[in-house]
Amino acid sequence: MTSSVSSLGSSEITSQIDTVEARLDAPITVLQNQESADKATISAWSSIQGTVSSLSTALAGISNLSTINNRAASTSTTGVVTATATNTAAVGQYSLTNVTLAKMQEIYSSTLGSGSAKIGSGSGAQSLTISLKSGKSETVSVGSGDMTLNGIAAAINKVAGGVTASVVGTATGDRLVLQGSATGSAQAFSVTGTGALAQFDYSASATGGAMTVAQAAANAALKINGVPVTETGNTVTTAIPGVTLSLVSSGSTTVSVSSSPGGIAGAVDSVATNLNAAIAEIAKQTAYVAASSASASTSSSAKSGVLLGNYTASDMSSQLLSAVTAAAASGLSSNAIGLTVSSTGAVSFNSATFSTAYAANPTGVAALVDQIHKNLAAATTNALGSAGSNGSINAQTTSYNDDVTSITSQIAQITKQNNAQLKILVDEYSIAESASTSAETTQAYLSIFTSTGNSSG
Repeated sequence: MTSSVSSLGSSEITSQIDTVEARLDAPITVLQNQESADKATISAWSSIQGTVSSLSTALAGISNLSTINNRAASTSTTGVVTATATNTAAVGQYSLTNVTLAKMQEIYSSTLGSGSAKIGSGSGAQSLTISLKSGKSETVSVGSGDMTLNGIAAAINKVAGGVTASVVGTATGDRLVLQGSATGSAQAFSVTGTGALAQFDYSASATGGAMTVAQAAANAALKINGVPVTETGNTVTTAIPGVTLSLVSSGSTTVSVSSSPGGIAGAVDSVATNLNAAIAEIAKQTAYVAASSASASTSSSAKSGVLLGNYTASDMSSQLLSAVTAAAASGLSSNAIGLTVSSTGAVSFNSATFSTAYAANPTGVAALVDQIHKNLAAATTNALGSAGSNGSINAQTTSYNDDVTSITSQIAQITKQNNAQLKILVDEYSIAESASTSAETTQAYLSIFTSTGNSSG
């Protein structure tokens, strides 16, 4: 009895409680391992979903080839005209001759001292009326305190009509310069002044005025294949359907409009890049690396994928690849337009091959690209789902998310039960330890009493 009571020490109680706690926690460890595996699977599907979503976005670039510009414009002589073309422009050449630029009117006054010197000696406001050939008219009032070249220019600019004003200095004095705000013959203007401002009068039909013409307002003019064309500005947008001409200087040149698949090729290249990324991600998540592989123990990446053996993932990869390899239209295959899949499943795109094929058969290439778009759109929709339906990725992650939720709940419940059992055990040990201490005290007292009795005898 004595030895039994004495053996119940605190360290032994702690050890026994730890043993019980480990046994109770064993099911929790199993559940936690399962939870970690499920979360890793969800993460793997999330990575795949990201790449497939990017592919779906890239597919929008080839959903309607008619919106992609497949024309290019060039000129035989630089510095005369620059040209751009849209996909509505007809392929061909256009001879541009006798190109002259549109101009804005510019007139200037005689030299009148400094820009800040007062003009005239009268008092009270005076005015300038500026009349455009188009019929528009503006009246500018100039107060007596502003009767300087600088003040007149500021008053004109404040009205912000069809003319702008500036003061230009010369060696013999300053001049008032008036310039039309737009090109074209309709922007020609005349000036009529009152009082001291009458010295700035100008009319194209009058002679001997104080204002001198630096440049007359004029329309742009040119001949396109011998046909006369005029424009108020230096941008010609309607003469050749689908072609915009920007006139730079006088002269002649030839504009060539040709078929240019660069825009379509870029869109297909984007699809190929994103398709390759999606397939590579699926391959990573489903990869198998043998346990005996030398690299498996030295590289963190050299390990089997989380989705190894997952049929849904493998089937998704097959659908994406066959969307390209099985596509055919107008006697063309994907290889014929530079879109190839290697033996390892890597997708690549050769823009030069695409350009050659497009030049030879643009309609056929467009039909094949459209077929590839439809195939890949179907595959990505199966994976991602659409309005009102879940895709295969969502179906997978939903199942694992539900499993994680269930495991989390189980762990919480088991933990609660374990804590309750451990509390009961600790309480029982506490009672036992207290009883042991009391027994030892009693035993010590009795031994003293017994020892005293023996001594007396």
